[in-house]
Amino acid sequence: MVVNATQAVPHLTTALTGPLKIIESVILDQQARIEAWFRSQWRRTPAPFYASVDLRNAGSKIAPIDTNLFPGGFNNLNPAFESLCIQAVQSAVERLGTPVDRILIIPENHTRNKHYLENISALQRIFEKAGFEVRLGSLLEDLSERMEIDLGDGLSVCLEPLQRDGASLVIDDFKAELVLLNNDLSSGVPELLQGVEQLIKPSLNLGWSDRLKSVHFGFYRDVAGEFAAALDIDPWLIDPMFRNCGEVDFMKREGESCLSGNVDALIDAIQKKYDEYDVACKPFVMIKADSGTYGMGVMTVHSSEEVYELNRKQRTKMATTKEGQKVTKAIIQEGVYTHETWAGPGTVAEPVIYMIDQNVVGGFYRVHPRRATNENLNSPGMYFERLAFDECCNSPDREQSPDAHPNRFYTYGVIARLALLAAARETKNLK
Repeated sequence: MVVNATQAVPHLTTALTGPLKIIESVILDQQARIEAWFRSQWRRTPAPFYASVDLRNAGSKIAPIDTNLFPGGFNNLNPAFESLCIQAVQSAVERLGTPVDRILIIPENHTRNKHYLENISALQRIFEKAGFEVRLGSLLEDLSERMEIDLGDGLSVCLEPLQRDGASLVIDDFKAELVLLNNDLSSGVPELLQGVEQLIKPSLNLGWSDRLKSVHFGFYRDVAGEFAAALDIDPWLIDPMFRNCGEVDFMKREGESCLSGNVDALIDAIQKKYDEYDVACKPFVMIKADSGTYGMGVMTVHSSEEVYELNRKQRTKMATTKEGQKVTKAIIQEGVYTHETWAGPGTVAEPVIYMIDQNVVGGFYRVHPRRATNENLNSPGMYFERLAFDECCNSPDREQSPDAHPNRFYTYGVIARLALLAAARETKNLK
């Protein structure tokens, strides 16, 4: 995973820009109303502490396809906008309503993943520049003393054994007022973290051992519907349709009838919308593990027949996710083409937008030279290109065309915040 600091911006290589330009025009024309709408929503439902959202821009529609509440990749953000992150962190901590001077970050156990550790280094640096004392508490069972890891270019991270003192998490005599998880708890909540009295963000209940994508996109469907009604647009233009199946076992071929039936129903529904908007593309769906991340347990399907024709290698790939967790539930999500390309027509890209509290703070393009416009780009061989952000996402330019770069970035920020609002409601529902 390589990050390039170029200031270029992808091209939208499709003739299907009519509906998208309509969306962008409406969003641009109603910016004041949109921002007021978001403010009213955040007053009722506070935003998660941080999140990242993967978007897909098909020209005919733009929609989120994944929302990560334990975002890695802060090292891929444009350093020029670090000040946005710092201000957002200060605002997010202030909104917690409790005095915080010390922060304990709990990372993933990826000590050999340099790119992830660079993310942790960037995250720690942001919090320290925001005026907080920060330590990194590791959940590694065999870590008994401080471990300094050199990342090159003068950067390093220091992982320290996480300890328990009564109902508090500590590192020696360092006791933080805020515990920030950058670990998605795919294997469940460790006993060490249970019953902790300190404030923990995000909630332990939002780890992938408990959270379901189908639940999140159910909330997003409601949010998109409300937003679309306020702007008088078709919610399909910003919302990926989905269905879900419980009790699937890809290795034993259990649940195939549920999967195939939902694939057919969703393909038919997508085709009707394509006919309505004169979209000359073949509908497809993404079958995904209903929980999990890192792009694992994901496949592209164009018909129900493909479900029955999966070979053993394909079923093995779908059977488990991160840390070998077995897939028992699946979401069938409308496939959204990506018609954005980087440095040529053969290299597809998708934007990933980062937020801290309710603020858009940056993003990057996930780029894959060996994937097609209808495939999952979160896979080996991908690399990242920083969003230039010549203009901040929250500041569109009405003097330029609706699809000009600052305005497209603003549109990205709006759609990403809709997904953030869905995550906020999801979080509230867990309490």
